[in-house]
Amino acid sequence: MNRSIARRLALMFALVALSVFTLVGTGLFLVLRTQLEHHLRESLDDRTQIARIIVYHAVTPDKWRMCREKLTDMTPHDGSTMYSVASTDPYFKFGKPVEGTVVTNWPGGYTRVKPAGGGPDMLTSTVTIPAYATRPPVQLQVAASYSPNARTMRVFASALAALSAIGSLAVLLLSYSVTRIGLAPLTRLTRDASAVSPNNRSQRLNTASLPLELNDLANSFNGALERLDGAYGRLESFNADVAHELRTPVTILIGQTEVALTRNRSVDDLRHTLQSNLEEFERMRAIINDMLFLARADQGERATGLVEVSLAAEVAHTLEFLEIPLEEARVHAQLRGDAPARVNRSLFGRACTNLLMNAIQHCEPGAVISVTIARDGDQVRVSVANPGEPIAAGVLEHLFDRFYRAEVSRTNSRENHGLGLAIVKAIAEMHRGTVSAHTAHGTNTFAFSVAAVDAVAAAPHMEAGVPAARPNAATATAAADGAAYSSLVKGKSA
Repeated sequence: MNRSIARRLALMFALVALSVFTLVGTGLFLVLRTQLEHHLRESLDDRTQIARIIVYHAVTPDKWRMCREKLTDMTPHDGSTMYSVASTDPYFKFGKPVEGTVVTNWPGGYTRVKPAGGGPDMLTSTVTIPAYATRPPVQLQVAASYSPNARTMRVFASALAALSAIGSLAVLLLSYSVTRIGLAPLTRLTRDASAVSPNNRSQRLNTASLPLELNDLANSFNGALERLDGAYGRLESFNADVAHELRTPVTILIGQTEVALTRNRSVDDLRHTLQSNLEEFERMRAIINDMLFLARADQGERATGLVEVSLAAEVAHTLEFLEIPLEEARVHAQLRGDAPARVNRSLFGRACTNLLMNAIQHCEPGAVISVTIARDGDQVRVSVANPGEPIAAGVLEHLFDRFYRAEVSRTNSRENHGLGLAIVKAIAEMHRGTVSAHTAHGTNTFAFSVAAVDAVAAAPHMEAGVPAARPNAATATAAADGAAYSSLVKGKSA
């Protein structure tokens, strides 16, 4: 069951208010009890002083008789104050001392006594009056009842409890109303969020009038919507591009097959048709393999089966592999620099092949492609630079996007389907690296990086220690895709 935030906050405020009221009430109760005790002692002292003066001057039988009458007049009928005089002479006695269980003794001769016959506790003060004239020494005891104090404390405690309960209830009701008013921006935020739908992806939360506490939440939500909108847009574009890329070979296959079926064909004609269809099937397989590889990379796959190699040796092997395409394009490649790194050799070779093929396709005959390997912090960067027309800044930002083509119409669209640089980016990210592209002084440079040896050793989630013979299924499939891709390039170059 979902609980209301307003009710929860109101209940918490009420509990806090009740705790504060209880704490304050307890303090007031203790202060009042102490003050009443102090006033009772002061009143007892005054009465003791008066009684002491009366008894002290009662030195004759006549004066003692008058003393007894005065003490009797000073004794109230409710027994809240009691006087008694004890002496060795029976004539100089008055009243009966308070006897019972002693509860507490205080300095100054004060004693709290619980009477043996029951009743409220009594506070007693006993003083000794020395002999004077014919009167022997006597002990005067004055006792005051705690009953008025106890009655006052009971009334005060009852009133305090009732006021605390009423105050807590008032806080509960008022805080509920105030909380509902305070949560009104959250209600509006929820209403705005409910309006977001696939048909209204541009809808964003209005943060202009939100409180500071909700502003960060709304901005984070808007950021998530931006990312989802971008991902949704890329997915739509990706689906459209995939459909477009697959439609071309499928259309060609259908057209060639229909033409072949219109009339009888010779074996050579059928062989030529099947050969053409096979090329289209190979192109479709390459597109599908690349899509599957990118999908696995999007799921956060990391490269496994890492081995420490010399990147210069790996790039040199790739250049040797691409010797025929380089000769056909009449361009040359130069390799500079070296650095060790732990990489998946198949994936690394595939990334190098894609960058070099991209450079070959955009070079004029006689140009020189420069491949540079250099350490950059905790990464090793492989850069491929080739002379060419400057690339616009808006185009540079999207060169590594899937199915992105800087030129809408290309003569080599049959051989390239716009996933080569996207695969380079995926491979770099699988090795905890990045990609970049920039143009300057008539040279276009594309680069990707992989984690350096010490950076890989410091990252537990990189399975650097996994031997090449035991890669996981995803990376093994990716490596196989890389090998198939390289084989396809080699076959077409030949």
